[in-house]
Parts: sequence; C-alpha cells; structure tokens
Amino acid sequence: MFLAENTGTVVAIVVISIIAVLILIYLISRIRIVRQTNKYVVERLGAFHKVWGVGVKFLFPFIDKVAYVISMKEQVKDFAPQPVITKDNVKMDIDTVVFFQVTDPKLYAYGVENPLSAIENLSATTLRNIIGELDLDETLTSRDIINSRMRSILDEATDPWGIKVNRVEVKNIIPPRDIQEAMERQMRAERERREKILLAEGEKKSQILLAEGQKESQILKADADKQATVLKAEAQAEAILKVKQAEAEGLKSLKEASVSPEVLTLRGYEALKDLANGNSTKIIVPSELQNVATLATTIKESLEVKESKK
Repeated sequence: MFLAENTGTVVAIVVISIIAVLILIYLISRIRIVRQTNKYVVERLGAFHKVWGVGVKFLFPFIDKVAYVISMKEQVKDFAPQPVITKDNVKMDIDTVVFFQVTDPKLYAYGVENPLSAIENLSATTLRNIIGELDLDETLTSRDIINSRMRSILDEATDPWGIKVNRVEVKNIIPPRDIQEAMERQMRAERERREKILLAEGEKKSQILLAEGQKESQILKADADKQATVLKAEAQAEAILKVKQAEAEGLKSLKEASVSPEVLTLRGYEALKDLANGNSTKIIVPSELQNVATLATTIKESLEVKESKK
C-alpha cells in the first residue's frame, strides 16, 4: 500500500515536472527579440494591438500573436518591362526601378492587401499615362522628367499605405526593331556629318596656321634684314669716323711736331726714290716740293736707271 502511494507520488511529480518544463518552453517561445531594422505588428484576439520596436518583447499566451514582421530599410523593386504607347503611336517596352521605404508599419500592414503588387500596378498605369503624353523623341530624351513625375505621383498615392517612394528610375527603353534600325541609321549619318565637319575645321585651322607661320617667317626675315642693314651702316659709319679721327690725330700730331719744309722735302725725295724702285709707271708729285727743276731731273735719272736695269 505504501509502495503504491510512493509510486503514485513519483508519477505525479514527474508529470508536474514535465508540464512545468513544457510551460516554461512555451513561455520562452513567446519571447521575441526585435532587431533594429524591423518592426513587429502585434495583434491581440485578432485585432491590432501595437507595433513593437527594437528590444526583447513578450507575447501574452493564447491571445497575442505577431501578425507582420516589416523591414524598415529602404527597399528596391525592379518591375518587369511594361508595354506603353507614345503620343505618336509608337509602341515600346519600358521597365522601371522603384526605391521605397516603409514609414508606418500599421498602415503598411492594413492599408493594402499586397503592397508590392499595388506599387507595381500603380507604377505601370502611371508610366502609361506619362508616356502617352510624350512623342518618341521626348520619351527617349526625357528620362529625368519621367522619373520625377512618376516619383511624385507614386509617393502621393502610396502615402495612405505607409510607404515613402524615394526614387523612381527608368531602367530601359526598348523601342521596336524598325525604330531601332532607323535610329541607328540616323546616328550613323550624324556621326559621319560630324566627322566631315571636324575634318573641314581641321583643314581650315591647318591652312590658317600655315599662312600665319609664313607671315611670321616673312616678318622675322624682314626684321632680320633690316637689323643687318642697320648694323652694316652703323659699322661703315663707325669705320669712317675712325678714319677721320685718325686723320685728324695725324694732322694734329704734325702740327704739334712743327715739321720744317726741309724735312718735308727730304721725305718727298725718299718717297720718290721708293716709287722709282717699284714697278709703278705713274708717279705722284707732292705739291709741297719747291724746286720743280731738280725734281724733274731726279725723276729722269730714276727712269734712266730703271731702263738700264731692264
């Protein structure tokens, strides 16, 4: 009897311990650690209760549950190409990229059934409306305008959903094949036109530079000839001046030396003697000589001596 009671007690203790462990495990499983980049939307008895931020949180057993775990980081959604028609009836495909961020977890959880699908459909319809107001050339050259208008419209439309659209980018614009070929031909013609213009401008600049070079060369040559002529004239003038100065110095020296007429006559005789001994056939007689007869006799004798030597 006592053994049976002990056995029953042990079984009860074991059962209670197991239940306690299970309850403890369950309670531990109700603990949530909320990360910094996430928000938890908690419902109590099926209704919205609160939004949990970062930290350790505890769900009340059986009545609380985490309905949504929402990332607060900026998200990027790349939508598939959408067929659109321009104002001039050109069909093309355009794909966009939307950068958005959740600002209100409650509105994001309960504002729309599928936020990403809603953004995609809204982006497609907005893009069609915008492109329908532009022709082909404007569509190809107005990416910034398209991006700005789409961002403004999407941001306003998604505000009730707790979403902030930061940027919208047109990723690719894919026109039909025949339009692409026409654009390629146009670009090729434009490149050829620019090439011809560049070649013509280069040839023009080359001719201008060549003419300017020839002009500068002729100017430099004329300046050089002018300077050479000036320098030559200056040199001749300086040489004449030196000669005149030497003659003046000689006359001045003779004047200062007070040379007598007898000395001049003797120097004249010596000069005539030197002339007579030379090969010259002409003799210059100084005017300073006074005795013309004696000089004539001397010249005659000198000529005779010269003829006898021959």
